[in-house]
Formats: sequence, structure tokens, C-alpha cells
Amino acid sequence: MVRVVCLGAINYDINLFVERFPKFGEEVPVNRITRVPGGKGANVAVAAARVMSPGEVAFIGGLGDDQIAEEQKRILRDEGVDISGIITVKGVESGQAYIVIDSRGENVIHTLFGANHEIKPEDLEEKRRLELIQGARVLAVVDPQLPVIRKVMMLGKRYGAINIWDPGVHCVEGYESLKDILKLVDILLMNAVEVENLTGVSELEKVKSLLSPINSGLAVVKKMGAEGAQLIEPGEKKVTQIRGIPLEKYGYRVVNTVGCGDAFHGVLAASLAQGFSLVEALERANLAGAFKATRSETRGSPTKQELEEFAERVRTEK
Repeated sequence: MVRVVCLGAINYDINLFVERFPKFGEEVPVNRITRVPGGKGANVAVAAARVMSPGEVAFIGGLGDDQIAEEQKRILRDEGVDISGIITVKGVESGQAYIVIDSRGENVIHTLFGANHEIKPEDLEEKRRLELIQGARVLAVVDPQLPVIRKVMMLGKRYGAINIWDPGVHCVEGYESLKDILKLVDILLMNAVEVENLTGVSELEKVKSLLSPINSGLAVVKKMGAEGAQLIEPGEKKVTQIRGIPLEKYGYRVVNTVGCGDAFHGVLAASLAQGFSLVEALERANLAGAFKATRSETRGSPTKQELEEFAERVRTEK
């Protein structure tokens, strides 16, 4: 039975590995190129599915009527993701992302959203998609168009799901413009840049004071990469710190940070659906994001066994 529904982009990623980013007008050689499935929404779905049982995670998103779409669906099925909510958009290309990654694992991304931006709010009320949302314990929402986000959040509230939103590129709209969506969110998930883009401040205490009048029940999570994460819960003034994972200490090195936030989001959603507390779920999510950084592939999130083994190692080798 589906317990987590993920909604967002599904792309085909073309990763270009370089020694360093070019200056404006400069040409830099590409050392290696890979072509892999990606897209934040689909990445989150795969990350959640890998730590849950087959069929417990569903993905809702848009694909074109092209060869990429068939391959994307096959890959999701193989990962144990329910694809019955995918929308096929005729005459439109499936999404594609062009990602440049330097020797430190940092990245720059250029995206053609294609079919991802063709989903309409009314698509969510189609029988099968509505069934998926009605049965979900957690809705993990990333980057569809704002009317679609608003609709799925309303449905999540109606049917009792935990609404997680990673607003990503929408943060530049500012929190005042996103009030109607923010009031429907249970957990707001952002990185440090997105926090400032959304609110104009960086400290979570100040973020909470700005957002509480809109939604007093909102939990805010700030993803901080190697430094871990921060949480401020509803009704709390104190920030909870989730400590970073020093990968080198455990014999790992950072290879590619693309997809770390998606691994974090997916494991957070899965853990909440599995009954973990929010702090416990964030600790697991933090481990998953760190683990992913050691893998070159965008969907390098851990399996349940890999996550548990990594967590045990971190616990015993402090």
C-alpha cells in the first residue's frame, strides 16, 4: 500500500565532470560525461523507495511521449516506485537537465522542464492520482508549478497527510507571495540560500517569527550540507541542530553533491511514514544526504541496509 506520494520533476540528467568551472567566455575541458535519470521529484521518490518496501512510494509527474519517458518509467518500476500517477503529455519533450560538476563535487544546473510544467491542478483529481493522495501518510512535494503545489497541499490537508514542501526555485517569489501555500505546509524544507531567498534572513529563529503568523503549526528545516541541518518546530523558540557527518573520518570522500538534498527529502518522508519522530527522521535524512555525496550518480541515495550500516558506523566510531 502506498504511504508516501512524491510530486515534482522527472528529468534525464546529462552530467559533465570538469576540474573547475569556467570563467565567463572561457572554455574548460570535460573530463567525463554520464547520462542518468534525475529530476528532484523522481529522485525523492527513489530515495524514499530504497528505504521502504516495494509499492509503498508513488510518484506523480509529467513525461513526454518520447523514448526518454519509457526508459524513465522502467527505471522507476525497477526501484519499486508506483508509477500509476504519471501523466503522459503528448507533443512535448520529457524534462532534461544539464549539470556541470567540478572536482570538489559542487555543481551548476541548467534545466529544460518540458513535460514537467504541463501538469495542471485538475490532473490531481483524476481517479487514480486522487486515490494515491487519499491513501498517503506523507506528501513530498518539490517543484511543480505553483497552482499544482497549492492543489496537492489542499488535498493533503483534506485527507490527513503530512505535507512536506521543498520550494526550491519558488523561494525567489518571497514568502509574502506564497502565503496561500505556506499555510498548508507542515514541514518546510530549504537549503541556506533558499532560506534567504524566501525570507531575506538566515537565522531560523527570525525565519520562524516571519512565518508563524501565516502558519503557527509550521516546522522549518534548513539543510546545511556538510554542516548537517537545523530544525525549529511549531511552538518552539530553540533551534535543534542535526550535526554534520565528517565523511573523511569514516574513510569516504565527497564525489558529487547533486541529489544530496533529494536523498535527504526522500528519507525524511519515508521515515515519517514509518513512524519515526521528526528529529529521528531528520537524523536519518542527514545520514542519507551525506551518504549520497560519496556517490557519483544523481540517485546515489542508500538502500535501507546501507543506511542502517552507515548509521551504525557513525554511532560506534564517534
